[in-house]
Amino acid sequence: MTQRMEIEVTSQLDESRWTWRAVGAKLPKGVLDSSILPAGTKAGDVLRAEYERGIDGIDILATSATKEREQPDVAARIELAPKALKGPEISVTYAPKGGGGRGPKRDRGDGPRGDKGGPRGDRPARGDRPGGDRPTRGDSPRGEGRPSGPRSDAPRGERGAPRGPRRDGRPAELPVSTVHRNALLAMLGPEQLPIAEQLIRGGLPAVRTAIAEQEAAAKASGGAPVAKDAILAIADQLLPQTRLASWKDRAQPVAAAGAEARLRDLRTAVTAARTVTMDDDARATLKALRSVLDEKVKAMEGKWIERITTALDGGKIADALAVVASPPDQGTRCPAELAVRLADEAGKAMTAETAADDWLLLLGAVAASPVRRNVTPAGIPDDGAVRSAAMNAAGMVPSLAKLLGLRIPPPPPRKASVRQAVVPE
Repeated sequence: MTQRMEIEVTSQLDESRWTWRAVGAKLPKGVLDSSILPAGTKAGDVLRAEYERGIDGIDILATSATKEREQPDVAARIELAPKALKGPEISVTYAPKGGGGRGPKRDRGDGPRGDKGGPRGDRPARGDRPGGDRPTRGDSPRGEGRPSGPRSDAPRGERGAPRGPRRDGRPAELPVSTVHRNALLAMLGPEQLPIAEQLIRGGLPAVRTAIAEQEAAAKASGGAPVAKDAILAIADQLLPQTRLASWKDRAQPVAAAGAEARLRDLRTAVTAARTVTMDDDARATLKALRSVLDEKVKAMEGKWIERITTALDGGKIADALAVVASPPDQGTRCPAELAVRLADEAGKAMTAETAADDWLLLLGAVAASPVRRNVTPAGIPDDGAVRSAAMNAAGMVPSLAKLLGLRIPPPPPRKASVRQAVVPE
């Protein structure tokens, strides 16, 4: 595919060749033919170039002079005259004292309020109103038509039912639970409670940070030193319990959602279980989460394979290649039989008689698919743009190099799998 950039002509090698480099680069990048340069080109000129990336490097196809920016005519500018200010733009009005800014002061007489005959003189006292002290929300005129359901008596950590589905159809967010963490904090003594709160907030690093702050404060005030070793010993004892409580608060809402839970929430809960010391209740929850995760992944893989098969049966090779290039899960692999069929049909569709646009469309889909090294095109159309694109893609589709008479490039090196180690806190 042709691209554009600005280049600088650096020097002339002979009558037919010039060296060039990208604008701002230190060293020359390549050599171009003088026949594609504008007349009167000299060393140091900056040109706009059209280029393509090939196996041997960048090939400059055409050049043209850069457009100079037109300088604005100062004489043609229209100046805006400043507007004369007739008075202050901001006016300040102070509220009268004693009334709080809510209106005029009330008349304070020696008699009862009703004797003044003011606006509130005919109103009954609050205690004399029918129906009690204050009208309820449902009885007031402003509360008409509003639902007045009963308040939930559940503890704060147990509230929060799953929200309704979103407008875009994605699963609803799960409620945040603190039941198990609150139950753990309620069982601890006063000397353990602040340490457990820091562990829940950020693990052992949060405890060490709090100790450092207390040591700095004690040193500044000349107080007694902090018992660092005793605090860390208590933190080591409470760490497994706080991790288990935090994991249960995260995992149990996901398990309660079942198949409606998001794949990301399921995978996060299952992965986080590796650093938790489980009890019987946690093991049962983890087993249920793994079962739901496996079923969800298998269902997504089945739909993915069905989409590939449907596209192949309908003769839509490019669509099938696009679907196989975007699996539902990172560890999902296309079945061997389906991959062989897809590679064969893609190779048969790429013939020398295929239209150039269709052949290029198939080439882009093949290059982005995981079966690109197994695709053997039947031919290449006799078109300059197609042959140039085929040369650029020969590194990803090795069979193209054989059709073009090039040396087949070696396979890319295998990427080493990076495993994330669990570092103990």
